[in-house]
Amino acid sequence: MKLLFLILLHFCTLAATPPAATSYLVNLEASRISWTGYAEVGTYAPTGSIQFQRGRFNYDGSSLRNGRFEVDMRTIRQEQAQLAEHLRGPEFFDVEKYPVAVFVLSEVRQGVASGQLTVRGVTQPVRFPLTVERQANGRLRIQGTATLDRTKFGINHNSSSFFQNLGSYAIRNDFKLTFDVVAEAERQ
Repeated sequence: MKLLFLILLHFCTLAATPPAATSYLVNLEASRISWTGYAEVGTYAPTGSIQFQRGRFNYDGSSLRNGRFEVDMRTIRQEQAQLAEHLRGPEFFDVEKYPVAVFVLSEVRQGVASGQLTVRGVTQPVRFPLTVERQANGRLRIQGTATLDRTKFGINHNSSSFFQNLGSYAIRNDFKLTFDVVAEAERQ
């Protein structure tokens, strides 16, 4: 009877143990980040892209956690070269001084990611919705859109929250980052 109890206890312990998480690496060539900024007045909404530098996270089959995603801020692109250069400059992202932005993912619950984003040396908590899809080739695809307030990271250029009478030069504080991340299980 004692042996049966020990065997039953062992199986219950195994059943209660969550599956081990697998470490995934972002496939830099297959992953994309696009951004959209907005004029305060009118419909002007420039878009562009930016690239991951590296990324890693854990996935246990049902939840993402313990992620770190680095973005190379020097890769800000936009079809107007002058605008891209301005965004990389000191009035916006100051990429010479702050070449990397980092998102540290704490967890994803009910389709909402939470973590800490560091831009220009300023760290702020962020939350945004995302979806996770396991692909037939074993890769994971993570997609979503984060709406961020640039002024929380010290980017105040032409913000009507800080400057008066900007007229058509005013830029909305919020901008969007849309991401499509493809990740592969890290090889041991």
